Amino acid sequence: MTPFPDLLPVDASRYDALALGEVMLRLDPLEGRIRTARSFSVHEGGGEYNVIRGLRGCFRLRTAVAGALVDNEVGRLIESLILSSGVDASLLKWTDPEAPGESLRNGLNFTERGFGLRGSIGVSDRGYTAASRIRPGDFDWEAIFSQSPVRWFHTGGVFAALGDVTGDVAIEAMLAAKRHGAIVSYDLNYRPSLWKNTGGLEKAQELNRRIAAYADVMFGVLEGGVKKLPSLDDQGISEVRTGIEATAAAFPNLKVIATPLRVVKSASRNDWGGICWAKGEIFEAPRRSEMEILDRVGGGDSFASGLIYGFLSGLGALESTNLAAAHGALAMTTPGDNSMASLSEVLKLAGGGGSAVER
Repeated sequence: MTPFPDLLPVDASRYDALALGEVMLRLDPLEGRIRTARSFSVHEGGGEYNVIRGLRGCFRLRTAVAGALVDNEVGRLIESLILSSGVDASLLKWTDPEAPGESLRNGLNFTERGFGLRGSIGVSDRGYTAASRIRPGDFDWEAIFSQSPVRWFHTGGVFAALGDVTGDVAIEAMLAAKRHGAIVSYDLNYRPSLWKNTGGLEKAQELNRRIAAYADVMFGVLEGGVKKLPSLDDQGISEVRTGIEATAAAFPNLKVIATPLRVVKSASRNDWGGICWAKGEIFEAPRRSEMEILDRVGGGDSFASGLIYGFLSGLGALESTNLAAAHGALAMTTPGDNSMASLSEVLKLAGGGGSAVER
């Protein structure tokens, strides 16, 4: 049984899902290295955006992104990439690059895939970005959610960490979303580089605890969880369950807590799985050992979009968790932050299908 029997009906909504977050330009040296590259492939990406991008690209739902970009050539390139994905970009705020005051910019993310013993590398260049300067009141959330009803609203710890008040913006949006009947999800998504000069893990946890009080769904384990597991064996899974149960006890407002499970054996091989707590029960997707990886970035975001799709479709927690793990696994077989999987591929893998050639 679904934990969300009172979801806003499709015909009473404009969007199935809306995300609040920063969209960056990703520059990928393909099989090469950042330090020796002479050309880059470009993609758009961002922790919160990747979730609704997957909901549109793979699951064919109606999605939109709210955020901010500087109105210059890079910003318009990012917009073009968003629009080509089918995600609605009409809620983006545009900053005039010639406006007096602080000089703002668009975020860049250089990403090296890694291979075997050489781990992947991400170099984010996101200081003074337009999204980091979003303030409470910059969006009329009441108008957005009343005039364009949304079934599911998603944001996360990457956006909340960008600026001194972006966490308050996230809370402002979450409260408005809930008032208008949307399910609200929040991904903890801790990034050490975003917190190293502003209090580190302790400050991140403090902000996440404040924001978690307004969520219905949490991705990640806030209380008592383990960051890295030696293996996805019964002992390791037991530790994750303990962390999930502690989080559920600390935040009775949460209806669902879910997280992908990953153990990095090498840049090219990971153990992978997923787990979900809903209504006091824990559900686990099949564990995959030594799964081959092409590009690990975005696997957790694709896990989130798979789970959200399941719940938006009226599925139960187990079916939704299986979809989440399958979508995350497939997303890591292609380059870029975003999933290139099809719904039929996700359904096949979630149902136990393999990777034999289809002709």
